[in-house]
Amino acid sequence: MALAASKRALRPPAVLNLSIQYGVAKRGLPSQQRIRFWARAALLADMRVTFRLVGAREGRMLNRDFRGQDHATNVLTFAYPEMEPLAGDIVLCVPLIAREARQQRKRIDAHFAHLIVHGMLHLQGYDHENDKDARIMEALEAEIVVKLGYADPYEYR
Repeated sequence: MALAASKRALRPPAVLNLSIQYGVAKRGLPSQQRIRFWARAALLADMRVTFRLVGAREGRMLNRDFRGQDHATNVLTFAYPEMEPLAGDIVLCVPLIAREARQQRKRIDAHFAHLIVHGMLHLQGYDHENDKDARIMEALEAEIVVKLGYADPYEYR
């Protein structure tokens, strides 16, 4: 981990072109500045990213139409790796995130931060399809989330 961090320190800061869309009321949601701050924490390369915060109905429809699963999920990531710079969309299902935060006894901002970091890493090629890749991705997520001042998101297991 330390070697990866030192290599990042030698590069100029990556550029984040960020837009945020709301499919739900903004009240009670993290500010655009917070979302940008959390996304930048996981930024490894120049990127163009759109975050869309949605309700359960839209979250369910997107998960069903693009992943074949007929239920909402907390975060969906759509990467467009053929674009330069790297581009993608990250969809966050607000009611599900709020429910998970309550169930896991986490602050909602900590859960949002974690899922934004999670989505950003997916856009940059990380995944958790097998145990080895999951360990790598989760360790990087935990490192970033802890640096943001929150608890390790995987310590509740």
